[in-house]
Amino acid sequence: MGYSFFHWGISQWAVFAIAGLAIAFIQFREKRRGLVSVAIEPVVGKNKGVANVVNILAVIATVMGVATTVGLSFIQLNGGLSSVFGIPNHIGVQVIIALVMLAAYLTSTITGLDKGIKWLSNVNLGLALLIMVIVFFLGPTVFILNTFVLGMGDYISSFVQYSLRLTPYTGNEWVDQWTIFYWAWAIAWSPFVGAFVARVSRGRTIREFIGGVMIVPPAIACVWIAVFGGTAVYSDLNNGTQIAEAVNEDVTVALFEALGVVPFTDILSIISILLIFTFMVTSADSASYILGSMTSKGSLNPALITKVIWGVFITAIALVLLFTGGLNALQTASLTAALPFTVILLIMVVAIFKGIQREYKPKNKDRSS
Repeated sequence: MGYSFFHWGISQWAVFAIAGLAIAFIQFREKRRGLVSVAIEPVVGKNKGVANVVNILAVIATVMGVATTVGLSFIQLNGGLSSVFGIPNHIGVQVIIALVMLAAYLTSTITGLDKGIKWLSNVNLGLALLIMVIVFFLGPTVFILNTFVLGMGDYISSFVQYSLRLTPYTGNEWVDQWTIFYWAWAIAWSPFVGAFVARVSRGRTIREFIGGVMIVPPAIACVWIAVFGGTAVYSDLNNGTQIAEAVNEDVTVALFEALGVVPFTDILSIISILLIFTFMVTSADSASYILGSMTSKGSLNPALITKVIWGVFITAIALVLLFTGGLNALQTASLTAALPFTVILLIMVVAIFKGIQREYKPKNKDRSS
């Protein structure tokens, strides 16, 4: 549990915060284009060749990362429909899911950021909180609370050890498949999540931005993991269920297996299906907006046709990979594409400090005079 908190906690969101703050500062404070290449200019200077390479890498990482996640969501949604309604777990069903998602996404993207994405995000968050609260009270509540406290204690006390852990003497397989994978995944998503967080944080102070990004999402993630993970672990330990084995066989049924041990399973499963669907639509809608902005010179209002093209493109890539069985290959490729962003994120840290120094120095001179 401590490791789960670690993987989804502040370390992951720190990556998004760096990208988001660098882009937000350059876009809203200095009134320049909200592009990754512009955000690192205080360090690398103005170089058209470097700027083009950085922006292309940002687009590739975003497209590949989102397409992988959307494709996996198709499979998870199909698993939920199979679990609840007995619908076959088949590629044909996943194609239908993709087309329905695309129609919903197009409807959302036409209404714009302040209506479509905002409304879907609120619905998504509301459904997630509803399911979590119900499972918390209907499940092993005391065990969940104990799990959360113990996991948080392990997370805090072992944070440095978790962060620096490698196992060169016994093989790095577990660390590679979990911790290193999560870091690479976060880096792959940093252009997308960072740019989107920057866009919706306009008007906030740096302190408010850091607090909102580094505290609220990790806290919600840890509570979510404790509720559903604690429920599943309790059932396997005390009720003789085999949720862990089922998840090892098919990871897409994890949520529905956990819901199977609490009352009102069918109702909660149906709500979960809606939750996964709204998550898919919100992700595609948000990604198409950011990709439209990236490919429109950082425009805050990219053309509708640009957003539609990117949304269709993401859905098409996900479907092609589902047909060819290549989701794992795409996941690997997205992580490889993200590798340069390790360096870019470090440059962004320096760029943020330089930007703040530029803000401070004129005021300091005025005071001295």
